[in-house]
Amino acid sequence: MLVNDFLLEHFPQIMDFQFTAHIEEELDEIANGEMDYHEMLDEFYPPFKEKVMHTIETSERVSGERILGTDPVTGKQVSVRMARFGPVAALSNTKDENDKPIYAGLRKIQKLENITFEEALHLFKLPRVVGEYNGLEVVAAIGRFGPYVRYDGKFYSIKGQYDPHDIEIDEAIVAIEAKKKSDAEKLIKSFEENPEFQILNGRWGPYLKAGKENVRIPKDRDPASLTLEDCIALAEEAKTKPKRRVRFRKSQA
Repeated sequence: MLVNDFLLEHFPQIMDFQFTAHIEEELDEIANGEMDYHEMLDEFYPPFKEKVMHTIETSERVSGERILGTDPVTGKQVSVRMARFGPVAALSNTKDENDKPIYAGLRKIQKLENITFEEALHLFKLPRVVGEYNGLEVVAAIGRFGPYVRYDGKFYSIKGQYDPHDIEIDEAIVAIEAKKKSDAEKLIKSFEENPEFQILNGRWGPYLKAGKENVRIPKDRDPASLTLEDCIALAEEAKTKPKRRVRFRKSQA
């Protein structure tokens, strides 16, 4: 909607149905050999480019900002707008420009044009304590890679499963235990003396994780029987081998 409004304001010609119909007619004429495409481009492109450059220089970035009210606790302004990675709510100190705003992403069911003050304010209640599990606190929040629950110092993704704003403790436990089970099935062997080396089950079979590097295990070796010394040797050997290059076939006309 914001993009559409921006185009209607600054590029009304290309948003006009008559213009679209005219371009389609010219394209048909070009396809039928009745018109030189250079003529069509000369008619359209120079004035369009000029309009684009003028708009870049004179127009402001569209944010769709709505000021919803003032937070009764902090006294900061509550607003919503479109940000780089999607719609967000913001708590801003309008009296101090050096005080950085606090942002919270809108939920999927919420829209800039109709979110209420109370709904926007509720977004800033994350991170929230969901409950306790085995005597330890479970916290729900949204991070760089999406929503998650934090438990016992570890992070468990709940993206696509639950909403951090209303996830219950029973649902959080399900997510935690499912991730633990998945990790247990993935791990074949680890080494207490050097945790950087692990033998794991991957998409294409067992492999060695040596720090940040993934190392292929030879088919004639039993992954479970490998010692730490074997893993170190495999990792060192992998460093001497040239990296495989992916070749792309040229498309044929």
